[in-house]
Amino acid sequence: MNFQRPRPDDPEINLIPLIDVLLVIVIFLMITTTYAKYTELKITLPTANAPKAQQYPNEVVISIAADGSCAVDHTVLAHGDVADIAAALTRASRGRADTMVVISADAQSTQQSVVNAMEAARLAGLSRLTFATQRGQ
Repeated sequence: MNFQRPRPDDPEINLIPLIDVLLVIVIFLMITTTYAKYTELKITLPTANAPKAQQYPNEVVISIAADGSCAVDHTVLAHGDVADIAAALTRASRGRADTMVVISADAQSTQQSVVNAMEAARLAGLSRLTFATQRGQ
């Protein structure tokens, strides 16, 4: 006679209900999470309240339109790439390193076109830069 009780098998953890609960939690978190747009910045361009700007004897003006087209000293460039702007700046400055470069960009122009103008000034060896602004109301 065997008076010992039969020993049940080792207990097993059933993972399927755990996976179901975790899937419901993930779906709930995806639905309730708000995704903020960190890549979008609202920029207000500055206005100047200072008196009239100084006039420099050696001054080259880079005008940048809203569509990205450039003009150096009122001469419209066919291509607005960095090399063409740098060549036009070198011609306009006549090789003088103390020439002041004034960047006059439209408020609707892209920042990349302004950066291209700054890079062109660097390539032309002109390190004195300033930006033209409109007078505040």
